[in-house]
Amino acid sequence: MARRNVELAAAIAETGWSQTALAAAMVRVAAETGAQEVFTVSRSHIAMWVAGTRPRGQATAILRETLSRRLGRPVTLTELGLGQGFSVLDPHAEWDTDTLTTLVDLGRDSMDRGRRRLLAGAAYSVGGLVLPQDSWWDEAPQRARARSTGASHEVGEAEVRAVREMTEFFARRDQRHGGADGRTALCQYIVDDVARHVGGRFGSERTRRSLYSAAAEAVYVAGWMSFDASQHELARRYFSLSLKLAAEADDTALTGHILRAMAHQAIDLGHSRAGLELATGSVERDRYSQATSRERALIGIVRARALAVNGLRRQAIAAINRAEADLDRAAPGDEEPQRVWFFQEASLAHETARTLWALGDLDGALRHFRDSVRYRRADSFGRTHAVTLGYMGTVQARQGNLEAACHTWTMALDTMDGVQSGRTREAATTMRAVLSPFRDRGIPSVSEVDARARAVLQRVP
Repeated sequence: MARRNVELAAAIAETGWSQTALAAAMVRVAAETGAQEVFTVSRSHIAMWVAGTRPRGQATAILRETLSRRLGRPVTLTELGLGQGFSVLDPHAEWDTDTLTTLVDLGRDSMDRGRRRLLAGAAYSVGGLVLPQDSWWDEAPQRARARSTGASHEVGEAEVRAVREMTEFFARRDQRHGGADGRTALCQYIVDDVARHVGGRFGSERTRRSLYSAAAEAVYVAGWMSFDASQHELARRYFSLSLKLAAEADDTALTGHILRAMAHQAIDLGHSRAGLELATGSVERDRYSQATSRERALIGIVRARALAVNGLRRQAIAAINRAEADLDRAAPGDEEPQRVWFFQEASLAHETARTLWALGDLDGALRHFRDSVRYRRADSFGRTHAVTLGYMGTVQARQGNLEAACHTWTMALDTMDGVQSGRTREAATTMRAVLSPFRDRGIPSVSEVDARARAVLQRVP
């Protein structure tokens, strides 16, 4: 007789759903995630699984994904009493699929108009945030060395430099114009050049690792641009792929950098527990200790916000202080990776403000948002400047200072000209939502900001 699955029963109880409601949710998730075949499930199926019968086919992965979404954190199959099996929807499948194959396939999907639309509309997979076990990270470089592509072209330092130069170009363009501008060109470059280099022949292990690190950063930037364009599942997939490349390069600092970005995204989307797990991962396995002082500050301040949104006030304040000390230690002449060029006093102030906001300290948040605006070079960081001003205005409105909020939002809307960003659109949406109770009161500043924010939202993204 099968053993009752108490782990699964406990997870279902935690959702607050009945078995009927869970079955209906699974059908919806299957449709959203593009299950390979028509998927149906009923209350009786779930009752059998709780009684000890194992789900069949894709049901296991869809069950895990559905529970992950409901609980707002990654749920593993082991946690559900279902072992380590996986299908195309299981997080382990992403880590076990060949990296070069994933690189080519994801790049082509991003270039194909039909597939791009599907990916843009795909729901963000909380379950996809489950990270592999320690052994996976340890074995990643050997898997890359053993990869046989049959390529005849040799890849050297010239190719590494070319990838890094192109990545820097798109990273700087993203800061100025937003992630919705230029992503297609970067994806095309990844398909045409980066994938070919990853599949090439290397004269030395040092060159291979350098190229894989450069490729990981290019894919990471594609992920960040997708995140900024509010295409969140596509961004998650790019981030996961960049993690695989960084692991195969044995680049621990870069791995921490990418995990920090994944934590940032998860927190922004309201998945606070998953965000804290990712932020914790960003400082584990020597990822923090191997980073430069500037990168430590970046990783540390995002971890501070992860702690804050989980209600861990004391730890969050300590993490803020440590990030400030790390950035103070960064000095001209340090051998820093190019990927941290943007993280300066303005960026630290921005993230500190968001952390204090999460802790309920609106005065402290406003003070640091003002510092961020004062420190930042708006001509080079147009997208981020607009987002900071958007947040700052919202804090002012929360404090009851509507005129100050409208003044700040006017500056944000001025900065949004020429920026194509999902996050600036979200700022405009927030403006209109906050101003809605005052819309018909004849307040000139409210009417002006509301009309301009509406115009931003009417632009074709």
